[in-house]
Amino acid sequence: MTESTNVLIAGAGIGGLTAALTLHAKGIRSTVIESAHQLKPLGVGINLLPHAVRELADLGLFDELARRSAEPAMISFFDEIGRLTFSEPRGIAGGYAWPQYSVHRGELQMLLLSAVRDRLGADAVRTGMGITGFDAHDGRVAVHTAGGDVDARILVGADGLHSVVRAQLHQEPDPLMWSGVRMYRGAAEMPAFLDGRTMAIVKGAGGIDLITYPIGGGFVNWVVQVPESAPGPLPGDAGWNAPVDPDTVRGHLADWRLEWLDTADMIGRTATVLEYPMVDRDPLPWWGRGNVTLLGDAAHPMYPVGANGGSQAIVDARVLANELHRDPDTGLRAYEKDRRAATADVIAANREMHQSGATLNPKDLAEVTAKYRSDTDADRTTA
Repeated sequence: MTESTNVLIAGAGIGGLTAALTLHAKGIRSTVIESAHQLKPLGVGINLLPHAVRELADLGLFDELARRSAEPAMISFFDEIGRLTFSEPRGIAGGYAWPQYSVHRGELQMLLLSAVRDRLGADAVRTGMGITGFDAHDGRVAVHTAGGDVDARILVGADGLHSVVRAQLHQEPDPLMWSGVRMYRGAAEMPAFLDGRTMAIVKGAGGIDLITYPIGGGFVNWVVQVPESAPGPLPGDAGWNAPVDPDTVRGHLADWRLEWLDTADMIGRTATVLEYPMVDRDPLPWWGRGNVTLLGDAAHPMYPVGANGGSQAIVDARVLANELHRDPDTGLRAYEKDRRAATADVIAANREMHQSGATLNPKDLAEVTAKYRSDTDADRTTA
C-alpha cells in the first residue's frame, strides 16, 4: 500500500527536522523519512551562528537550546606552547542580537525530533525508510524507500552528504572534493577550559591545527586537523567516520605545551575518536527539477572552517517554508534561487578561509573570517 503526504522530507538530520518545523509553522503538512531504524544522539559538537539561533528562537526552541548548549563569547588563537596571539568576540559579545551556541549535534537533533513529534504527531518521523529513488510525474512524486513507497506532492532531499536524491537529479560527475586535510574529532567528558566561554584555535607546526570548545553537558568538543595530501577529488580509500586509535592523535600533539589544556588527557577522556576527510562539493548550477529539491548538506556540503554548515541548513528550512507558503507553485524555484547563490558564496568563502589559514597570522585570518560571515544586518545590534 502506498502512503501519501504533502511534503516528504528525506533525512531526519538538523536540516530535515527544522524544515518539518518551519513548514508546520506555515500550515504545510510534511512527513520525514529516515534510513536509520532508531534515532540516537550521535555525533560530536556543532556551532550555531546567530542567524541560525534566531531561526530556532522563532520556532520557540530558544530556552531549551540555551539549556543544552555552551555560549562562546570569544574565539582565541594560540600557538603550540599556549601563547595567546589574537582574540575576537563572538555572539552577543561581538555585537549580535542573538548568541552563538555550541552544542552536541546529537542533543540538537533530539531537541528538534522531540519538537517535530510533539507538533506534527508521533508518526511524523518514519524510521527504517531510507530513500532508494523516486519517479516524478503529473505533479506528484512517487518516492521509493526501504520501507515501501510514499506518494508526495513535493520531495525535499535533506539526506546528507551522500544524498540519493542529489545523485538521481545530478547524474553528471559530482565528486567530493578533498581539502587534503584529515580531521580527527571527538567530544571529551571534562570540565571546560579557560573561562568556559572560549573557542580556542591552536596553530601548530606543519599546518596542524586544534579547534576546541565547550558544548555543554560537561563535554568539550575538539578537532585536530592534519594536512595529508594535495587537494583534489576524494579517493575511494580515504576513510570516513571511522574510529581510530587515540594514540594516533596524541602523536600529532606530542610536542605541544598548553598550560590551560592537557591535550593528551582530553583525548583520553574521549569515548570514541573518529576520523573524517575535510570535504565539500563544487556548487551545483541548479538544485532541483519539478517537485523535487535539495536542502542542507545534500545541496551544499561545505568545509567546517566557517562553522556554518548546520546554520545554513537551518536557514534553508526557513526560506523553503516561506517560499512554499507564499506560492506553492513557484516556491521551490524561488527557494533555490535564493539559497543556491547564498550557499555557493559560503562554500567559496570557506575554501578561501581554509587556504588562508595556512598562510595568514591569526589576526589577519580573523579579518578574512569576518569578511565572509554569512549573516545579515538584522542579526547585529551594532554596525
